[in-house]
Amino acid sequence: MRSSLRFTCSLTPEVKANLLQWAAKFNEAIWLDSNEVPHLNNTYQAILAVEASDSISVSGPGSFEKLDRWQQQKKDWLFGYLSYDLKNDLEALNSGNSDQLEFPELLFFCPKRLFLFGSDEVELLFLDSTEEEMRSVWDQIQYLNPQLDTGSQVSIKVRTTPDQYREKVRSLLDHIKRGDIYEANYCIEFYSEGQQIHPEATYLHLNEISKPPFSSYFKVGDYYALSASPERFLQKRGNTLISQPIKGTRRRGDNSEQDLRLIQELETDTKERSENIMITDLVRNDMSKIARSGSVHVPELCRVYTFEQVHQLITTVSCQLKEDINPVEIIQAMFPMGSMTGAPKIRAMEIIEELEDFKRGLYSGAIGYFSPEGDFDFNVIIRTILYNAAKAYLSLPVGSAITIGSDIDQEYAECLLKAKAMRQVLE
Repeated sequence: MRSSLRFTCSLTPEVKANLLQWAAKFNEAIWLDSNEVPHLNNTYQAILAVEASDSISVSGPGSFEKLDRWQQQKKDWLFGYLSYDLKNDLEALNSGNSDQLEFPELLFFCPKRLFLFGSDEVELLFLDSTEEEMRSVWDQIQYLNPQLDTGSQVSIKVRTTPDQYREKVRSLLDHIKRGDIYEANYCIEFYSEGQQIHPEATYLHLNEISKPPFSSYFKVGDYYALSASPERFLQKRGNTLISQPIKGTRRRGDNSEQDLRLIQELETDTKERSENIMITDLVRNDMSKIARSGSVHVPELCRVYTFEQVHQLITTVSCQLKEDINPVEIIQAMFPMGSMTGAPKIRAMEIIEELEDFKRGLYSGAIGYFSPEGDFDFNVIIRTILYNAAKAYLSLPVGSAITIGSDIDQEYAECLLKAKAMRQVLE
């Protein structure tokens, strides 16, 4: 049983730093932060969960089946991630590219200590704890005074050179011209070897300059994901499911007048809207497998959302779910997300696997949670620093959607824009 206790709380930068400093001492920790971004339907302002009472870590065939059994058995709060390469558990696909991070493909834990943050209060939900113990923990967190330093500057390299990028995208365009696919999300990896970072300070800096709605800090042992994701993969509340794919990006302007011009450009750009609508159709098709007949609809199509670093074109797709379908089965039907694959999805995944120079792993997977009632919320792992502390290996993958209307140099510039905040924090 979980004991509950509430405190008044305002999530200032200082409070967030205290929480991360305290959480870092545990082997398992996750922080999910909405940064109070409006209109994206977040259930909580933020969530912190630490210290596993139980966990599951699997790779290879049967991963979703094992997670489904575990989730049905626990029926508690569960936090973790799904890596992109779980696609191989769903289709006759493989992942043969180099994997320097070596994260498990699927990892979830049931926390002993959980903090749910609303607009002006926090609820503590602890396993096997007295009220006195819970008050003591909250007091400890209040009086921390962390001196967080991101560490020395990190030298970043790119695995795919600009010339190689152009060659790979030309190959993708040949596939599109032949009619093999209509769109594919092609990705490249920025990386660093042999350099240590301070994950908590790095994450807090990245979050501060990005302020995205699906930000996350994830730690299990030496594995870290420091994410400034602006994109939701899936949210389930009761019988309602929503997905919010992103396709379409513009940089922020130097002033409000330029910002407005860039927003208007993005809203009316035929290529960007075409990218978004193709993926919207893919999401609608995936959702129809698990939706009540006639319930799939698009309440918001190609709306521009503005974040600290970029403007994004976001669509919302929703449905009412069929009866008697398990939470993990819902995710299986939608995974991996269309915005990070292409259309048709399976052929696009085959082609990008052939052309990319690294194993995606966590990148373009999802981080999130299941509630005891079987609700869930997962982001898309983009704009994310992935870090294996034991190997001192850092990975910063980025990508863009390639369609028949793509300009190769503009697509490469979009990749650089998406890497900008992460590189700024590290370099």
